[in-house]
Amino acid sequence: MTYDRLVCANCAAPVSEGRCPVCRANRERMQQQDNFFAGLNPMALIALLAVLVAALALLAHQTA
Repeated sequence: MTYDRLVCANCAAPVSEGRCPVCRANRERMQQQDNFFAGLNPMALIALLAVLVAALALLAHQTA
């Protein structure tokens, strides 16, 4: 969930506006999480998934 849709329980304002210290702290925390996921390339995720599936297939083939 993104912080632009959240409503602060402390001041009842949207968290994205950052009106109170609670809003600002949560907005900062969520922006840090967004920055981590924003750096992931969808093609890199697909490649990683393909490598994982190939490794599992190779492991299953060796044990059979």
